[in-house]
Amino acid sequence: MTRMLVDVDTGIDDALALAYLASLADVELVAVTASPGNVDAQQVATNTLALLELCGRGNVEVAVGAEVPLAIPLVVSPETHGPQGIGHAVLPAPAGTVSPRHAADIWVEAARAHPGELTALITAPLTNFALAIRREPRLPELLGKVVIMGGSFYHQGNTTPTAEWNTHVDPQAAKEVYAAFSGLPEDRLPIVCSLDTTERMELRPGHVRRLAAAAGCAIEELVLPEQPEGLRSRAGNPLVRHLSDALRFYFEFHRLYNQGYLAHVHDFFAAGVAAGTLEYSTRPATVDVEVDSPLLVGTTVADYRGLWGKPPNARIVTDNNPAAAFDELISSVGRLAARLG
Repeated sequence: MTRMLVDVDTGIDDALALAYLASLADVELVAVTASPGNVDAQQVATNTLALLELCGRGNVEVAVGAEVPLAIPLVVSPETHGPQGIGHAVLPAPAGTVSPRHAADIWVEAARAHPGELTALITAPLTNFALAIRREPRLPELLGKVVIMGGSFYHQGNTTPTAEWNTHVDPQAAKEVYAAFSGLPEDRLPIVCSLDTTERMELRPGHVRRLAAAAGCAIEELVLPEQPEGLRSRAGNPLVRHLSDALRFYFEFHRLYNQGYLAHVHDFFAAGVAAGTLEYSTRPATVDVEVDSPLLVGTTVADYRGLWGKPPNARIVTDNNPAAAFDELISSVGRLAARLG
C-alpha cells in the first residue's frame, strides 16, 4: 500500500491524475490539499472534492492552505483550464465540505505521525509545500518519497520562454523547497517531473476513445478536431463523460497555440511516478530558481556537473515511456469507470 499526500491546483491534468490515483487499489490518499494556481484555492478544493466523490473516494480529507503565492500576486489560467478549472466539464456539486485544517498543518502532522512512510506528490505551485517546510524544517527527511511536477531545463517554458507554469506562479516557494533538500542522501531527494519529459505525454482523441471502450461504453467516444468547439460528451458513464469534456477543452487550447489537437497531461505522469506504476529514469542535479530577474523569473536551472560546488537537491526525470503510460492509464481508469458505472 502506498500512502500518499497530494497537493493539487485542479486543473484538467490534475483531475486526470486524481482519477488515476483513485483507480489504484493499492494507493491510499491520506489527504489532498489545494494550492492556488490554475484557479483560486477555494475553486481548487471544490473541484477536488467533486472529482474524488465522482471517483468513489469521497472519504478523503480535502483542505485549503495558502490563498496566494508567498511573495507575488496570484495569476490563474482560465484560458488553459476553463473558468472553473476543469474545461467544459460541469461536475456535480460535492456533498462533502472542505476541512477546517490548514493544508500545511495536515502535511506536517501526517509526516510526523508516520515518518518515512508517506509519499508526497505535488502537481501544483509549491506554495503549500513551502509553508509546511517552514513549519517543520525536517519535513524533507520525514517524507518517504517526494515527486514534484514542475520546472523546465532543456525545454522551452510553457508560460514564458524559459519558465514552466507551476514554478512561475510561485518561484519563491519553489526556490525554498529545493533549498530545503540540499545535503540529503540521493535516495531522499525529490523526483522532478519537468516539461522536458511531461510534454512527451501527449494524450490524443484516440486515447479518449479507448478509455470509453475500456469502461464499457456502448457508443464510441469521439472527440475530434472537426467537431464544434465545446461539444459535450453523451457518454453514459459519468466519469468518462466528465473526463472527456475536460480533455476536449484541453485539446482545443493546445490547438489554439499551434501544438496540435492533443493534451499534455503532465500531472498524470507525475502521479504514476509517485505511485510507482510508470517507467522513468532520473539524473541527480542541483536545482535553483530565478526569482529576481523580470526576464527570467520562474526559470529553473539545473547544475548536473557540480559547477556551483553545491550538493544535488533533486533527481530530474530524464526519460519515460508515454505509450506504456497511456496503456496503464486507460486500463486502470477504464476499470474504475466500469466499476462505478
